[in-house]
Amino acid sequence: MARNDAELADAVFGVNLMGGVANVIMQLSHPAVGHGVVESRVDSGNVFKHPVKRARTTYSYLAVATMGSQAEKDAYREAVNVAHRQVRSTEHSPVRYNAFDRDLQLWVAVCLYRWLEDGARLFGQPLDQVGREALFQQAAAMGTTLQVPVEMWPADLAALDKYWDEQLPTKVIDPTVRAYFNRLLDLEMFPRPIRLAGARLHRFAASGYLPQHFRDQLGIRWSGQDQRRWETMMRGIAAVVRPLPRTLRQFPFPVYLWDLRRRIARHGRLV
Repeated sequence: MARNDAELADAVFGVNLMGGVANVIMQLSHPAVGHGVVESRVDSGNVFKHPVKRARTTYSYLAVATMGSQAEKDAYREAVNVAHRQVRSTEHSPVRYNAFDRDLQLWVAVCLYRWLEDGARLFGQPLDQVGREALFQQAAAMGTTLQVPVEMWPADLAALDKYWDEQLPTKVIDPTVRAYFNRLLDLEMFPRPIRLAGARLHRFAASGYLPQHFRDQLGIRWSGQDQRRWETMMRGIAAVVRPLPRTLRQFPFPVYLWDLRRRIARHGRLV
């Protein structure tokens, strides 16, 4: 693994999966991305029908984008392309979309970079400006492992921040996609006992990751006390996570990368 790739892998914290649904909300807040997922005819990728398989696909992508070799990234990109060929709007869709639209993929990739930065900031060492810039440049693989060409990735961190600030206010969550998000936040993909035990905490944890713009779109009430409670919870988790060996901090991503390599070696299905 190259030095830059090793640094990028060091920023991947498995515990940051708590923010996974929040990041999905950010990605799908783009109407074309949101309706592309909600209306998808790729049944095997439906999180409410196949939550384990959906998790494997997503986490394998994150693992290979941050820890995999270039050959592994190329192989996974081709596998994702096969699934994406089926994701395009129909005459009944309220918005036009195509999973190969690079502008849509750029938005998704930038959201994923925010997930990576959140992990480094909350559970790793605090990021200064130099650290943010280095992580940002290395994280271009979040986009290029999809279909985003290198030249579309923002030139520097200032360009990314400008892109984010310009794009964020344009994201409007309509009732159809909002209902989908509420199902995710309430853990409807899991059996009832898990939902009853964990949905309230999950909604609170995910809401803390969301910028206020998205909370407003979802009608989530978030007070100063809520923010302090969330920050206290994150500090407590971080105090446990930071001293752990890298392999434990990153779990379960190394497992998903191992599984991906096994399937590549056996010429199995990757997505």
